[in-house]
Amino acid sequence: MNTDPKIGVVLGSGLGAFAETLCCRAETAYAEIAGWPRSTAIGHAGKLVSGRVGPAEVIVLAGRAHLYEGYTPQQVTFGIRELAQRGVRSVILTNAAGGINLNYRPGQLVLISDHINLLGANPLTGPNDDSAGPRFPDMSDAYARAYREIAHEEAAKLGLTLEEGVYAAVPGPSYETPAEIRYLRTIGADLVGMSTVPETIAANYLGMKVLGISCVTNMAAGVQRQKLVHNEVLECGARVQEALSSLLNAVIIRLSAA
Repeated sequence: MNTDPKIGVVLGSGLGAFAETLCCRAETAYAEIAGWPRSTAIGHAGKLVSGRVGPAEVIVLAGRAHLYEGYTPQQVTFGIRELAQRGVRSVILTNAAGGINLNYRPGQLVLISDHINLLGANPLTGPNDDSAGPRFPDMSDAYARAYREIAHEEAAKLGLTLEEGVYAAVPGPSYETPAEIRYLRTIGADLVGMSTVPETIAANYLGMKVLGISCVTNMAAGVQRQKLVHNEVLECGARVQEALSSLLNAVIIRLSAA
């Protein structure tokens, strides 16, 4: 198999089943790759899986690192830099997110159209390597519009309806308070989570195009009466695996032909 894959996929909490669907699959535990931070969050397998989707060469990161695990922004984006070194120029980032937009429902897939970085951190902080990317990278099309259009077209063929929304990244690991959710809604956020934004920044910096897909695994604090628990996030993620895998397969084939 060609060792220079072109499409990268990062799988979020409870969304790891797609990695098992690749043809000609080969797995490497993150622990076997020098410098790769260990995934400690439940629902993150912590392995790199290479294989194929139809004619497309793919590398999947089954699990990611988060700031709340005690890692630096640079460590959190180690996988993105690894993908770039392996020839990936297009990356699909998935995550489990809380629904702020009152029109959303648990189990819904939402394309990320933009983000709000409330992490208080940026993976590009520090001396810049001009050979890797610009000191001040443009983020006006951080989630490539052309990729979102492809995703909408493929979703329609599958009978799926995709919304688009703005993703707010917060540090965690505690869930947000109802007051914080009201604030996030006021400033324009439709979704909230604890990942993805550092990876998106790093990917754009490295010249990669990004498609972001959130799975609304729960409605955010204050929207419903029940308390938030991580097991429900994982359970909801499991329920949408088939739809997400079908969408990823279709989009990857389109991207590889672009």
